[in-house]
Amino acid sequence: MAVTETATERQAIENVVQLYIDGASKGDVAKLREAFHKQAWMFGAVSGARFDVPITQMIEMSASQPLDSDGSYKARIISIEQVGDAATATIEEDGCWGGVSFVDFLALARIEGSWKIVNKTFAHTGGEMPAA
Repeated sequence: MAVTETATERQAIENVVQLYIDGASKGDVAKLREAFHKQAWMFGAVSGARFDVPITQMIEMSASQPLDSDGSYKARIISIEQVGDAATATIEEDGCWGGVSFVDFLALARIEGSWKIVNKTFAHTGGEMPAA
């Protein structure tokens, strides 16, 4: 299947992914709600603890514990692929809560003309979660 991405569609997808990055880094609930479909879910594990939760719970976690807790958070989009109304984006995040790293795999869907993240799956790639 050929990738049918256009520059306009890629920019629209990047904009939604950037809403996620900005919202999660600062705990900006409005940006996260704009980026995610209201029925989206997040799946992943950190040090053996599963975080398989509705996106509303991830948004609450972000509001109370933004990823950029000490100014060291950095994120970059590694890839975006799009075919029709479906897309994926891969993001590398470093400096989460000071020293934790993740790779995020985002699934996006164009719904009624707008791109929304419908799933976030992540891999914990380094660092230890801060003490609560």
